[in-house]
Amino acid sequence: MNQPPHAALKETPLTALHKKLGAKMVPFAGYEMPLQYSGIIAEHLHARSGAVLFDVSHMGQAILRGPDAAAALNELVVGDLVKLPVGKVRYTLLTNDRGGIIDDLMVVNGGYYLVIVVNAARKEMDFAHIYARIRDRCQLEIWEDRALLALQGPAAAKVLSRLAPPSKHMMFMSMENLKLGDIKCGVTRSGYTGEDGFEITVPHEDATRLAELLLAEDEVKPAGLGARDTLRLEAGLCLYGNDIDEETTPVEAGLSWTISPSRKEQGGFPGDEIILRQLLEGPGRKRVGIRFEGKAVPRSGAEIETMEGAPIGLITSGSYGPSVGSPIAMAYLASDHASAGTLVRATLRGKPVPGEVVKLPFVPHRYAS
Repeated sequence: MNQPPHAALKETPLTALHKKLGAKMVPFAGYEMPLQYSGIIAEHLHARSGAVLFDVSHMGQAILRGPDAAAALNELVVGDLVKLPVGKVRYTLLTNDRGGIIDDLMVVNGGYYLVIVVNAARKEMDFAHIYARIRDRCQLEIWEDRALLALQGPAAAKVLSRLAPPSKHMMFMSMENLKLGDIKCGVTRSGYTGEDGFEITVPHEDATRLAELLLAEDEVKPAGLGARDTLRLEAGLCLYGNDIDEETTPVEAGLSWTISPSRKEQGGFPGDEIILRQLLEGPGRKRVGIRFEGKAVPRSGAEIETMEGAPIGLITSGSYGPSVGSPIAMAYLASDHASAGTLVRATLRGKPVPGEVVKLPFVPHRYAS
């Protein structure tokens, strides 16, 4: 979400390094952030073949303490956090009473605490929402003094294992406290690209030194928000505010898999009646992938029609897919037009652009198994 020109932008601990490396800086979610260094397509393709380093320090990080922390947060999300093993990570959703998605977030079970990572544009709202509902049962400590870096790509594991050999044994969606060089970090094997990789939380004062340590490895190049967006789109991953929001349910978004089996049977989270009914009866619309012909790239907000011209939905994210080799998009379509193989069209600058509904993701995930 871009800021108005007069708004003062925040900086991450790596802002000076981004500028030193020649990044093109842009406003994003209230921060001055790197859009690209060597070019979006080049950075995207290097993430698919080597390893790239993203600064995601604008994300919200917090720690939830107390013996009742998991049970308390459990009442606000669709995933079962009480049964989350120590050292594991869960992707889950905060929902409202209408079944809409307040935010998607990562939750880490650190043993005697939970670590929560939320989207940059939603962090103030998320933390206020959580605090207001469970403050009498646990303590919420917002980490204002920690940076977050994401090392992503097929070479990420090789790079990290040189600096921290125990990382080679980490599985997807697991967490370890490691030392990279002499820097103490919290490391999860996770990411937002569809590739193998790690997200690393580190104190502000160590962020630049850690970034330089990782960038000194031959396989690693810096990457900006542009490549992060095209990578996640090819991977079929949702961007909050585009593909999911407070009017979108997990079932419509194709995120029913985040609802734990016990929750599908018993509910126990905000909006459960609406969401469970949709699981049983099916939603009226569904998030789908669309691959378009030609070079024109339909963008967010473009209307999708049948080939006969009847409106059936809207694009929520669209871009050229560097690994796919064609324009791609995610859209919400009426459920009776959402099957793979359905031919559709969008209108771009007054001209119809034909496309085909395809199964997500556009590029297969390559997470560590």
